[in-house]
Amino acid sequence: MSNTEGSNFPEQRVEKLFHNFLELIGEDPEREGLLRTPERVAKAWEFLTSGYRMDVEKVLNNAVFEEDYDEMVIVKDVDFYSVCEHHLLPIYGKAHVAYIPNGKIVGLSKLPRLVDVFARRLQVQERMTRQIADTIQEAIQPDGVAVVVEGYHMCMMMRGVQKQNSRAVTSAVHGAFKDDARTRNEFMNLIGIER
Repeated sequence: MSNTEGSNFPEQRVEKLFHNFLELIGEDPEREGLLRTPERVAKAWEFLTSGYRMDVEKVLNNAVFEEDYDEMVIVKDVDFYSVCEHHLLPIYGKAHVAYIPNGKIVGLSKLPRLVDVFARRLQVQERMTRQIADTIQEAIQPDGVAVVVEGYHMCMMMRGVQKQNSRAVTSAVHGAFKDDARTRNEFMNLIGIER
């Protein structure tokens, strides 16, 4: 699952691209207010796409531990910010991540970091949800994994249908969360999602 962590982001090329973009939309990239905009935008995109340069194994960073615990572990309300791959507009919201250990647990702080790995890429919410769940399943082989993502999409709010209060909810489940409705319902109740 590793990508190109450590590789250099092509900051100067991105700066030039946005300088040209400003001209193409009818702006003067040399006017005072825009002089450093291409540089700032390049730095922003370096951060917004940093997930491509993160290695999942390094993010988990030896934080998988043997532990005799077999009850549900949940980290809820993990804020995320991403970018829609169709319009390059923001997606933001909350992710809720749960698993049922099978002899191994993962450091709690690693779950929000895992959300960031996949959020900081060009995304569709459905794929991001599945990537988080699949990665946890692969990393610790728990009895079950559940991920629910609630997202607000600027491509629906700023343009297109312009629905300001619409929220997309996606889920990905494995193991006990998929096979046992009671387990799945317990998770949904604990994160406050109406069924």
